[in-house]
Amino acid sequence: MSHSKSPVMRSWFAFTLAVTATSTLTLLILYQLPTPRLFGVPVDRAETSATADQLSHDFKEVAKAARASVVSINSIKRYRPAAREGTGQRQQLPDELRRFFGDDPFERFFESPPGRAPFEQQGMGSGVIVSADGYVITNNHVVQGADDVTVTLHDGTTQKANIVGTDKKTDLAVLKIAAQNLTAAPLGNADLMEVGDWVLAIGSPFNYHQTVTAGIISAKGRRVGVLQSVQGYEDFIQTDAAINPGNSGGPLLNLRGEVIGINTAIASRSGGFNGLGFAIPSKIVGSVYQAIVQHGHVERGQIGTLIQDLDRDLAQSFGYQSTDGVLVQDVIPEGPADRAGIQSGDIIVRYQGKAVNNSKQLRNAVAATAPGTRTSMTLFRDSRERQLEIVIQSQDPQPRDTRDEPSQTSATTLGITVQTLTADQARQLGLTPPEQGVLVTQVAPGSLAARAGIRRGDLLLDVGGQSIDSAAEFRGALQNVDPSTGVRLQVKRGAARSFVFLKDLP
Repeated sequence: MSHSKSPVMRSWFAFTLAVTATSTLTLLILYQLPTPRLFGVPVDRAETSATADQLSHDFKEVAKAARASVVSINSIKRYRPAAREGTGQRQQLPDELRRFFGDDPFERFFESPPGRAPFEQQGMGSGVIVSADGYVITNNHVVQGADDVTVTLHDGTTQKANIVGTDKKTDLAVLKIAAQNLTAAPLGNADLMEVGDWVLAIGSPFNYHQTVTAGIISAKGRRVGVLQSVQGYEDFIQTDAAINPGNSGGPLLNLRGEVIGINTAIASRSGGFNGLGFAIPSKIVGSVYQAIVQHGHVERGQIGTLIQDLDRDLAQSFGYQSTDGVLVQDVIPEGPADRAGIQSGDIIVRYQGKAVNNSKQLRNAVAATAPGTRTSMTLFRDSRERQLEIVIQSQDPQPRDTRDEPSQTSATTLGITVQTLTADQARQLGLTPPEQGVLVTQVAPGSLAARAGIRRGDLLLDVGGQSIDSAAEFRGALQNVDPSTGVRLQVKRGAARSFVFLKDLP
């Protein structure tokens, strides 16, 4: 007796055969497929794996080699309570807070009980050793205003550091520790790096020492405005290698282990890393380092002009058929440009034989030229180019000790903060050359100066018979002052001059 399959069984059998056949065909097709392709280029899995292994190896080798050159930096700034007659002790808080609250509200809100101990503000950052005998590069903002700076080496050894000098216009500082035979990191050439090149950042973010992060160069020649208040020089390398608070002053390295930048700033809405980090390129780092070690400060050139970039409409209004070049807005009387015959409305197209593209490029090139140098310049004026020579003039040099603002100094023994007078201020105060002095900008309550009746707005003309005409000279004159033996000051208030003698009470 024959048995026929039910319709359901026949359907299931057909489905199974179809699936089996399809699977077999799929396997055969896959087996016949060529090597995978990426954007039309065959991908060799073995080669790709080898490339990844090599990149990982490079990262590890750079991190190992640079580890001994990267340091952590801790800074301490002390604020000392100052006595005030009849009211016990008052705290000396940062000038920023005093300016915000004003003197009287400041004293009411920040009153402290008698015997209050000094308090400290601590900062942290990173740095990189650049010489075997102990020179360290970091950011100025890491050590600015610090009373004590310590450097922690990769092996945990801690050393006291001296500030050799700082440069606020690039936010760089050079420290020195008493050590020998250190491992120095080599400086590379950031100009040879391109967007897309791999880089590593090493530092102490959030005090996690020897942290290594990797990324690429995202852009070059960035201006982000962090040095605008000091009319600084910005030409940052942008990177997506993670940089956080505490990384400041640490190195940005290429895959040869060379320092091609000093990590300095981030762009962030949260306060933490958002993929936008900025480093000072090695060309600037190297020149500032050499200047500070040799001279204690950076001396820059200037030509005495105000300049701006060109757009097409502005250029064509001068009959100039390009946007490359720099337009002279104004010329400072009796400055180098004025003496060389440069006029408002001129377009500077070449400097030292090199084409000028924009104002940032020209400003940086002039600043890097040694004062006193006679150099060539090409201008566009009245539909033709003109050649001339100009002698570069020095910008105002910075003092060697840069812990305070270049124009100010704080004398904690006397309780006076002073400011160097500008020429306009001196004229407004009725001073005539060679008469000069420094302006008192703050007097600490209860200090020797306050008890002697010195006020904010007074002029100090001399210290112990030594004439002074700058904050730096005032600081120098006070170096050997002993409050227990006292010092004489000549003070001008209005049109009247007087002498006061400041001495600690026995």
